Amino acid sequence: MPAASVGALALVLGLGTVALGEAPDRTPVRITGTDNGTGNGADPARAAAPPDPAATPRPGLPASPPVRLLIPRIGVDAEVGSVGLNTDGTVEVPPLDRPALVGWYRDGAAPGSRGPAVLLGHYDTRKGPAVFHRIPELHPGDRIDVVRRDGRTVSYRVRSSGQFRKTAFPTELVYGDTPDPQLRLITCGGTLGGDGHYSDNIVVLADLAGTV
Repeated sequence: MPAASVGALALVLGLGTVALGEAPDRTPVRITGTDNGTGNGADPARAAAPPDPAATPRPGLPASPPVRLLIPRIGVDAEVGSVGLNTDGTVEVPPLDRPALVGWYRDGAAPGSRGPAVLLGHYDTRKGPAVFHRIPELHPGDRIDVVRRDGRTVSYRVRSSGQFRKTAFPTELVYGDTPDPQLRLITCGGTLGGDGHYSDNIVVLADLAGTV
């Protein structure tokens, strides 16, 4: 997504990017893959290790929507649907009655295309754990595969994870333009409030590893 678009969306995407239903308990959710999950508004510069500056940017593929997400280390094998913006300007999320569904932000990059492809998923719902329940367990180097509608599979490797207050969501870090194909996974974290929403967002950054 061009930087100008990010600036225009900063005010509407910075709050409540993923809204969750009531969870079974109020145990705080913290990331484990990167040692910065304080839940108190992590510094984006520290939470997101930059890509290797010596690496040559990889050309992107023609756009094609994602249809399936596979993360072997945490047992995710999930259908992907598209989401856009609500009428109030916030990002749509998969319906709570489909906790196993991942949402792809269709106004951004497609997986494998130049720019950050953004996938959102619920951490849990009233019925229990949802598709991104184990996202906080991801570590740098873990593989993420995205199957596209055109039959190609795009592979990524986790670079880093960060945990941020929803009131300090790192819009530019997540949605800002990149010179090559990258991936963002977003779910909720922190503490559960009385309104059924978590205080934080967990953001996983991943770099292109290859395509088939």
